[in-house]
Amino acid sequence: MLNIIAYIGYFILLLNLVVFIKTSSNQGKSYKIFILYLGVIFCVQIAGSILAYHKTNNLFLSHLYFVGQFIILSFFFLAVLTNESQKKIVKIGLIFGLAALAIQYSLNPSLLYKFNLFEIFITSFLVIVFATIHLYNMLGEAKLFYYITVGLLIYLFGSTALFLTGNLMGEMSSGVNKIIWILNVILYAIYQLFILLEWKKNYYKRETNTIL
Repeated sequence: MLNIIAYIGYFILLLNLVVFIKTSSNQGKSYKIFILYLGVIFCVQIAGSILAYHKTNNLFLSHLYFVGQFIILSFFFLAVLTNESQKKIVKIGLIFGLAALAIQYSLNPSLLYKFNLFEIFITSFLVIVFATIHLYNMLGEAKLFYYITVGLLIYLFGSTALFLTGNLMGEMSSGVNKIIWILNVILYAIYQLFILLEWKKNYYKRETNTIL
């Protein structure tokens, strides 16, 4: 059941990557940065699945996933936001997040081979802050990347809460652990559906009109 839901999420992610690339001509910087995000996340997810299939430890990829997501989405919101004060918040958040992680890993390099809860929290929390700023801006402006932003917030709020229970997983039954991971992959699939909805609402019609 868990694998089926996960593969559905991966399939929608691949579909999103393909359709966003298909309609990438004449799109702005933020659009292209988001395509890079989809591509990097897809590669990390597939690599993780391959390693898991061969029963090889893939925890080190979680760092690439969370830090990569943090960096790319920070640049995404830098491209989307127009207010200089808000851009400064993103820049400071990006520098602070990377500096905090660099210090942590320099003091404890063994964390590179573990599930780092601080890394999950700090990267997800900062992206939530950036996304919330953009969502607030859209109350009185054009709804640019609206569905992506809403889907991202739903996913990060839910997944961060689930991942932060990771330190308790050793104390819980395997059944409870399974429920946590099922909820996470469901949230991920929902997030990918929001991304697909963004494309359908705002870019599919443009592509159709161009063809016509």
